Amino acid sequence: MIARIFRVRIRPELRASFEKDFHEISIPLVKSHHGLISVTIGKPTKWIPDEYVMISTWQNEKSLEDFAGKNWNVPVVPSGMEKYVSECWVHHYEIFG
Repeated sequence: MIARIFRVRIRPELRASFEKDFHEISIPLVKSHHGLISVTIGKPTKWIPDEYVMISTWQNEKSLEDFAGKNWNVPVVPSGMEKYVSECWVHHYEIFG
């Protein structure tokens, strides 16, 4: 299994519309892919006020490739969501415990 940690820093003035679109566009997109085991969403705290996280767990590399393409080591930003993003990152970890 592979954990995919997607972090996104948004433009703070767009927070309300980002949260709506994140729930209506981004989360359903991820959940629609075969091989997804789980997805957890985190919203900002006072320590990192403009950053959100999506932690998804995938069956294997093939599942990630089906979702994100051959170069699955780069962030996937659905069409229409790029206007919110000031920075984003993605990290992967093999689950071994």
